[in-house]
Amino acid sequence: MEGNGKAATRRTTRSIDFFRGFLRSPGDVGSIIPSSRFLERRIINTSEVASARTVVELGPGTGGTTRAILAAMPEDARLLTIELDPQFSTILEGFGDSRLIPHTGSAVDLADILAQHGLGAPDVVISGIPFSTMPREIGLAIIAAVRDNLAPGGRFVAYQFRGAVGRLGKEVIGEPAVELEVLNIPPMRFYTWQVEKSSAATG
Repeated sequence: MEGNGKAATRRTTRSIDFFRGFLRSPGDVGSIIPSSRFLERRIINTSEVASARTVVELGPGTGGTTRAILAAMPEDARLLTIELDPQFSTILEGFGDSRLIPHTGSAVDLADILAQHGLGAPDVVISGIPFSTMPREIGLAIIAAVRDNLAPGGRFVAYQFRGAVGRLGKEVIGEPAVELEVLNIPPMRFYTWQVEKSSAATG
C-alpha cells in the first residue's frame, strides 16, 4: 500500500508540474494532462527500447514517459532527453539514474547535442513534442535532424493527438506506420518510421 501511495503522490505532482508547464508555454506542451500508463506501455512496445543502446526522448515533460523508458532500457543503455522548458529538465535531473542525460535545448540541434554529450547515433528517437503548434519549418528541421542522426535501421516514434507530424514526416522520411492508443486522454496516434540502413547516418 505504501508503494501505491507513493505512486499516486508522484502522479499528482506530475499533473501539477505539467499544468504549470502548460501555462508557461502552451504551444510547447503537447497536452494539458500527463500520459497514461497505457500510453507509456505502447511507447515502450512501439519504440523497442528494450533492445536499444542509445535512446533520445524529445519533449519528456515531467518525466512519466522517461521513467517508463528507463525501466524498459538495458542497464548499459543511455537516455538523452531534450526539453525546451528548463524547469522540466530540472525535474528529470532529480531522477538519480546515471543512464539519464537531461538536456535543455531544441531538437533542431540534435547532432550538436549528441556530440556535446559524447553519444553516437541513437537506435530510437521518441517524440512527444507538439508538431501541430510549431512553425512548419521548425517541424521539418526537427524531423530532418532525427533522420540524419539515427543509427542504421533506427526508429523514429512520434505520438500526437493531431496529424501534423505524419504530414511533415511524409515529406522528409516517407510514409509512417500509424497506430492509435485510445486508453489515453486525449487518444494518441503513434507515427513510426524505420530509417533505411542505406540512408541513415552512422554517427
